[in-house]
Amino acid sequence: MSSSKQGFYSKVALSPNVFRHVMNCWPPFWGTRIHIEEIAPDWRYVRTRMKLSMRNKNYVGSHFGGGLFAMTDPFYMVALKNILGNSYLVWDKAATIEYLKPGRTTVYAEFKISDAQLTEIYAKTADGEKFEPVYRVDVVDADQQLIARVQKTLYIRKRPIDSDRAGANVVTSVGSAASLS
Repeated sequence: MSSSKQGFYSKVALSPNVFRHVMNCWPPFWGTRIHIEEIAPDWRYVRTRMKLSMRNKNYVGSHFGGGLFAMTDPFYMVALKNILGNSYLVWDKAATIEYLKPGRTTVYAEFKISDAQLTEIYAKTADGEKFEPVYRVDVVDADQQLIARVQKTLYIRKRPIDSDRAGANVVTSVGSAASLS
C-alpha cells in the first residue's frame, strides 16, 4: 500500500468528544482500563489514565508494560492528523519506552502540541519533505512520580497532489462529503 494512502478512519472527522467516547469503548483500551479523560476541542491537548486492576497487572503486581505503552500510543498521530487535516500524511513511525519505576496506582499521560511544534512542522514540510519529529510522553502517578518515559517518532509529510484524486470526494464527517479540489 502506498504511503500516501491512509485508512478509512483517517478520512472520518470525529469531534474530539466523539473520538474520546469511541476510544474509551474500544476493546484494547476498555480491557486494560485505559481511559481518555480529556481531549481539547482543538486536539492540542489529550490526557489519558489507566487504573491498576487485575486486567492490567503484571506478574509482580504493577502495571503491565504493554498497557503503559498502549496508553501513549496513538495520540500524537491522531491529534496531528486532525490538526493538520487531509493535506498531510501523519504516521507513527517508531517508539521506545523506558520503565523507570513500578506503577502501583493509577497512572496518567498528557500530550501537548504547542504553536512552536506546529510552526516547525509547517516549516519543515513546506517543500514536500518528510519530517520525523520525536515527542516525549511521561507516564506519571497521581503524585507526579515518573513511572515511564516514552519517545514517539512520527512521520509527517504534505500529501502529494494526485491528479487521479483531484475532485474526488472523501468523507470529512459522518454523513457528509467534501471535494479534494
